[in-house]
Amino acid sequence: MKNTIVVVDDDPIIRMDIREMLEEEAYTVVGEAKNGQEAIELVAKLKPDLVIMDVKMPVMNGIKASQIIRKMQDTAVLLLTAYSQKELVQDARQAGVTAYLVKPVSEADLIPAVEIALSQKAKMDELKKDIEQLKQTLEERKLIERAKGMIMKAFDLDEDEAYQKLRKLSMTERVSLPQLAVRLLEEGLGAIT
Repeated sequence: MKNTIVVVDDDPIIRMDIREMLEEEAYTVVGEAKNGQEAIELVAKLKPDLVIMDVKMPVMNGIKASQIIRKMQDTAVLLLTAYSQKELVQDARQAGVTAYLVKPVSEADLIPAVEIALSQKAKMDELKKDIEQLKQTLEERKLIERAKGMIMKAFDLDEDEAYQKLRKLSMTERVSLPQLAVRLLEEGLGAIT
C-alpha cells in the first residue's frame, strides 16, 4: 500500500491538481484542507504519512501549522510556496519541515520530493524504533545488574558467579533474565531460595 497524504492549500484548483498528480502515482490522498487549522484537525484524525501544504493561507499559515503537526506526531511535511525567500526556508526548517517546493509545482518536481520526504520519514521512524529498543535494553540491563548485586551480597559471590547463578535460575524457571530480575527485586531473595 502506498503512503497516505493530506493536501492543504487555500486554492481548490491547486489541491485538485496535486491530488491528481499523487493519485496517478498510486498515492492515497486521504484528505484535503484549505488552511492550517483544518490541516491540524485532519492530521490528528487521519494520521497521514505526509502533509503537502501551502505556506501562505488564511486562518493559520503553513509554517505555524507545520510546527504544531510536527509536535503532535511523526507526519512528514512538504511545504509549497510561491516564495523562495531565505527567511521562509529558515522558518520551514525550524518548524521541522521535511521538504520545500516552489510553485508552480510540476509532477516532475512533486513526485521526487514526495519520495524523499517519505524516505526521510521512514528513516526517522526506524531511528525512533531503534532508540526505544535501546532504552528498553538499557532498562533491562539495569534491572539485571541490580538483581546481580543482591545475589552477590547475599551469597558472597563475585560478579561472574552471581551472573551465572541468575542465568541458571532463569533457565530453570524458564523466564527471561529481565523477568527474573524484576521478580527478585520485587519479592526479594525468597523468590530463588
